[in-house]
Amino acid sequence: MSKLETVVNEIVAEMRDMPQRGEVASYIPELARVDPKAFGLVVIDAEGKVAAAGDADTPFSIQSISKVFTLTLALGKFGDRLWQRVGREPSGSRFNSIVQLEYEKGIPRNPFINAGAIAVTDAILGGHQPREALGEILRFMQYVAADDTIYIDDKVAASEQRTGFGNIALANYMKSFGVIEGPVDYTLGVYFHHCAIAMSCRQLAMAARYLAHFGNDPTTVLPVVTPERARRINALMLTCGHYDGSGEFAYRVGLPGKSGVGGGIMAIVPGKASIAVWSPGLDASGNSQLGQLALERLSKRMEWSIFGA
Repeated sequence: MSKLETVVNEIVAEMRDMPQRGEVASYIPELARVDPKAFGLVVIDAEGKVAAAGDADTPFSIQSISKVFTLTLALGKFGDRLWQRVGREPSGSRFNSIVQLEYEKGIPRNPFINAGAIAVTDAILGGHQPREALGEILRFMQYVAADDTIYIDDKVAASEQRTGFGNIALANYMKSFGVIEGPVDYTLGVYFHHCAIAMSCRQLAMAARYLAHFGNDPTTVLPVVTPERARRINALMLTCGHYDGSGEFAYRVGLPGKSGVGGGIMAIVPGKASIAVWSPGLDASGNSQLGQLALERLSKRMEWSIFGA
């Protein structure tokens, strides 16, 4: 057994009996039903070797992790013109804050808070029908993960549409400033559905490989994005990927990462590995409580922090 496999198995065993696991995202009814004891961890190294333990193959709702992939798509379509509609700065506020949006005249702080991701979704939608845009997003996820079984959990999407009043308010507020260009209902429909994509840790770690390997798909050796764009997406994940807990994550883990309120975290070790962890219980900032702890231990034991050992 390799050092990586040993470390992954040790960490999953350590997490199994942790008493403080956080709280599941009960404000989305379907997510409230998820087993808070679930835990999975997968690491794929530069040679394509997989270290997996726990609930590594159980699909879960990736939620805001999908925003990394929609950002990738939108940058491919619009390049730097996208930054006229969304910023690149940490928010320092809750992921669904409307106060900050009002202060900044409808321009979201970054593409990983809810308002920013809704604006990015609207850019992808363009003049197309929602089904076309959603199909494009799902096909891209399946492509980078090399797995066409990845799907949208319609129950989760419907649950979010029934209860997503805060996101509806954000979208309408941005519409009043012209940041949202298309019909609000269309944009929100696509947004709720791509947040409801279901993936396992194994699939998510596979999908993240292009960000760990300078924009290239290691399986086909074909570019997904340019090295410069991959570097910039990683930079945004480091500074903005965990809402108002991003600074703490950078301090403790030292890796680019993106969390979701489904309990997943995707993390990148540039040039070395892609990582996915899942534990449904969240901290006060909406990030997986045990997922962060597991990544902190993994980064330390493997000496993977981008800031040095």
